[in-house]
Amino acid sequence: MKTPPGTGRPARGPSAPEITYAPIDARWAEELAAIERAAFPTAGIEDLLEVPDILALCETFPDGGFVALDGDTPVGMGVGILIDFDFDDPHHSLDDLIGANSCGNHSDDSDWYYGVTIAVDPGYRRLGIGQELYVLRKDVVRRLGKKGIVAGGVIPGYKDQIDKMSADQYVDLVRAGELYDPTLSFQIENGFEAICAIPDYMDDP
Repeated sequence: MKTPPGTGRPARGPSAPEITYAPIDARWAEELAAIERAAFPTAGIEDLLEVPDILALCETFPDGGFVALDGDTPVGMGVGILIDFDFDDPHHSLDDLIGANSCGNHSDDSDWYYGVTIAVDPGYRRLGIGQELYVLRKDVVRRLGKKGIVAGGVIPGYKDQIDKMSADQYVDLVRAGELYDPTLSFQIENGFEAICAIPDYMDDP
């Protein structure tokens, strides 16, 4: 019997589960949508991948998606599309950039891999799954000869600093290593350059 995302607690250390990785596949769509909801419980549903979005991504750009598996059970995913990105005008909302069904703006000829989501079952965090999903994304970029990866994301640590500084000041301090943010610091550790805070990127109160 499969447990809902977030209810499993894999052991750490020598008895930690052996996680494997596979290309995204439509047969896991319902389970991956449940993982997305569990991973981002405060996000607006309109900003989360649902079953139709995952099915569309599998059809549109299967090379851009990966699933982390504990045995036969999905426990995480990383998906993305290829877009053109204007670094002179980086402000955008997630929906506007990726388009319908989270992949409507995909083009095989575009230069940049845009990270739509990385979502890990909360019960499987701190096992290096997110790190490995980024490695797989980088492999896709190299194999397809693209320029690199662009990604947005929430900055969950900002809620503790919101009365003290602007979002841009917070990003500057995280970039400098003076503050830690679970999402942004992780991205920086994976080779990203933090450009700026983006207002109204997604609904995540």
